[in-house]
Amino acid sequence: MDQITLGDVTVTRVTEFYGSVEMPPGQFFPDSPDGSWDEHRDWLAPDFLDAETDDCRTAIQSWLLRSEGRTILVDTGVGNHKERPYAPVWSRMDTHYLDNLAAAGVRPEDVDIVINTHLHIDHVGWNTRLDGRSWVPTFPNATYLMPQRDFDFWDPANENDTVLGRGNQNVFEDSVRPIHQAGLNHLWEGTHRIDKNLRLDLAPGHTPGSSVLTLESGGDRALFVGDLMHTALQIVEPDTNSCFCEDPVESRATRRKLLGRAAEDNALVFPAHFGGPGAAEVERSGSKFVIKRWAGFSRVV
Repeated sequence: MDQITLGDVTVTRVTEFYGSVEMPPGQFFPDSPDGSWDEHRDWLAPDFLDAETDDCRTAIQSWLLRSEGRTILVDTGVGNHKERPYAPVWSRMDTHYLDNLAAAGVRPEDVDIVINTHLHIDHVGWNTRLDGRSWVPTFPNATYLMPQRDFDFWDPANENDTVLGRGNQNVFEDSVRPIHQAGLNHLWEGTHRIDKNLRLDLAPGHTPGSSVLTLESGGDRALFVGDLMHTALQIVEPDTNSCFCEDPVESRATRRKLLGRAAEDNALVFPAHFGGPGAAEVERSGSKFVIKRWAGFSRVV
C-alpha cells in the first residue's frame, strides 16, 4: 500500500490516471520563464515531462486520510462515463479508481468526509456515479466539503466569465448539483476545522474558492494544496501559473505565501497532480524555493 504516517494521521495515495495531458509546457504554463523547462529537464523528466513528446505529465489522484477514526478523501478526480465535450482527454473515462480505493481498504460507503479543494473538472468527478440514467452520490454516507465561493462561481445560473470558458461544462450539473440536492454537501467560507489534526482554509487565485488542507499532528506538518501547483517547476519558479488560473496575480501571491509557510514549518507539500513521489519538503533559496526532499511514496507509472 502506498501510504505514509504523519503524527496520528495516515495518508494513502489513490490514483485514477497518470500520463500525458497532451499539452506542451508552453501551453500549460505560458508564463514560465524562458529556458526554465530545459534548465530543469534532467529532473522534471520523466515524472513531470515526457522527454520524447515534450508534453506535460500529470497524475489524477486522491489523498486518502484516516484521522480520529474517520475516513477522509481529498479530491475525487475525473470520474467515469462523464460527457466532457470541451475537455476530450477527460471525456467518457473508464478507470479502475474504485478498485484502487478498495485496494486501500475503503468501500464508497466507508468514506466519512469528501473534500473538494475546488470545483474543477478533475477534482469532483467521482463525487457521483452513474446509476441507470441518473448521477447519484458515490459516497452516500459522506459529508462533502465544498468552498462556498467556488460553488457560487461555477453554478451556471450565475453566468460567470471564466478562464476555462466552456471547459468545465456539465461538471456542476453531474458532479456538484446532485450532491447538493441530496443534502450531502457543506458549503464553508473562510476556515473550516475538521478535527484536531485537520483544517481547511481558503487559498484563492487558481479559482475564487481554492483551498488548502493543513495537517498538524504530533511534530508533523503537511499542506494539501490542490492546484496551487501542477508541476514541480512551480516550486523552483513560484511565479509560474498554469493557464487555468482565474486570477493570475492572486495565484502567484498565494503560491508564494504557502510555499513560504511550508518552508518555515518544515511541512510536506501535497499537490493534487504530482506524479513521482507525490509530495515534497521545500526550503527557501533566495526569492525562490528548492526541493529539500521527496516524500516516501512510490512512483506512479
